[in-house]
Amino acid sequence: MISRTGLPATVSNNPGDDLHYLGANEALRLFRSRELSPVELLEAVLERIDAVNPRVNALTEQLVEEAVTAARRAEQQYRTGADLAPLLGLPVAAKEKHALAGHVLSNGLIAQRDVIATTDHPVISRIRLAGGIVHARTTTPEYCCATVTHSPLWGVTRNPFNSELSPGGSSGGSGAALAAGFAPLATGSDIAGSTRLPAAFTGTVGFKAPYGRVPGIAPLSADQYRGDGPMARTVADTALLSNVMAGQHPRDHASLATAAPLPFSWASVAGLRIALCIRLGDYRVAPDVEINTRAVAAALRSAGAIVEEIELPWTTAEIHRVSFTHFGHILGPAMEDETGGGESELAAYTVQFMADARAAAATTRFLDGLSAETRLQGQLAAAMTGFDALICPSSAVAALSADGDYLDGMSCGEERLEHYWQGHMTVPFNIANRCPVLAVPSGMADCGIPTGVQIVGHPFDDETVFHIGSAVESVRPWANRYALVGG
Repeated sequence: MISRTGLPATVSNNPGDDLHYLGANEALRLFRSRELSPVELLEAVLERIDAVNPRVNALTEQLVEEAVTAARRAEQQYRTGADLAPLLGLPVAAKEKHALAGHVLSNGLIAQRDVIATTDHPVISRIRLAGGIVHARTTTPEYCCATVTHSPLWGVTRNPFNSELSPGGSSGGSGAALAAGFAPLATGSDIAGSTRLPAAFTGTVGFKAPYGRVPGIAPLSADQYRGDGPMARTVADTALLSNVMAGQHPRDHASLATAAPLPFSWASVAGLRIALCIRLGDYRVAPDVEINTRAVAAALRSAGAIVEEIELPWTTAEIHRVSFTHFGHILGPAMEDETGGGESELAAYTVQFMADARAAAATTRFLDGLSAETRLQGQLAAAMTGFDALICPSSAVAALSADGDYLDGMSCGEERLEHYWQGHMTVPFNIANRCPVLAVPSGMADCGIPTGVQIVGHPFDDETVFHIGSAVESVRPWANRYALVGG
């Protein structure tokens, strides 16, 4: 393939060597040695988008002209060796909810398709300050409130590994973009698993940072369930973007002072004590998901970690009740305000979410929800006592239909789940949201798309989850597993 600049878009005939799949840290190394130009990488990525995005539909917008200008400027900076910022010249795909000044900020809502952002979201301003090039924006479900990524405004986003299946939600566009080779880095957000689920379904890496680590936008920045975070195809690349996104920001008074930066390589996990919890109580985990999760545990044991299986006293019914009490008093009313109560243009899942949230708020006080949350947090703390981290599946189900609404629950093997969130194992760690959680691939499901595990750390212990994630990547590598759409 020849790029728009007339330069080769690949470096060999091996699909794994395609330039559009080049990792962020490796690209930076090649930029610094001047073996590769930021313009060449951007061109390869843009060519890939042209070829594949019509089948995947992961993007809402491309910023080609300004991206090319920024890439040429970065190329010149590498020539002179001046102002080599941490992300200089790297293409970054931004989730649409992360506002870019002068561009549409719709949250996937038809009624807001003409709303123009006046300022950059803090994570966007930090990426740009660090030299990152926002060249594309990624799809979400409406108001980021679904486990799949489709909307009347943008249509259906599909999993690059299997177009009949979903990349998950709500950061499904970012996960699909990474898996398809549209960018080495992407932004995500997570209020119930919206970073970790797409990471699982697309074979990528997603980080749900502890609450306050990454600044957000008021008033929902005060919601301790939520958080913005990095996504990438490797653990080290995810750490690279996390370091840029994290730190105190004047627009978010809940944001934390900058912590020590995450390293990009880690020592052995020998001697680390890791808890393995397959079901997190009574989640009904699909057999292929369980097999892959146990394979990760076995691989960590082979690397010298001490892995012991534990149980938690949780039930999906309680977790659902507690989380929807929280949503009923915060996110649900925010969505009602944004949509103005009008439902005619909304997706069915949005209408259902607001109704469920409204019903929960009507029957349970916010204080009662807080009491239940602290009980669940205490149970997690007790279970993790004596361990450095906990690993568990990201999703109990292996796949979701690309255009499914799941208004009446979902199937898990031969069993029927009443609500689709009972099929995902992420929301407990939004309830316990001071815990960092790194989502990494665990293997391939029987249906041919990836599965993932969550690595859960003690409050604010980000480095340990990256340490363990790097070990998983080393002993159970996924680097040469490419989406079938790449052909």
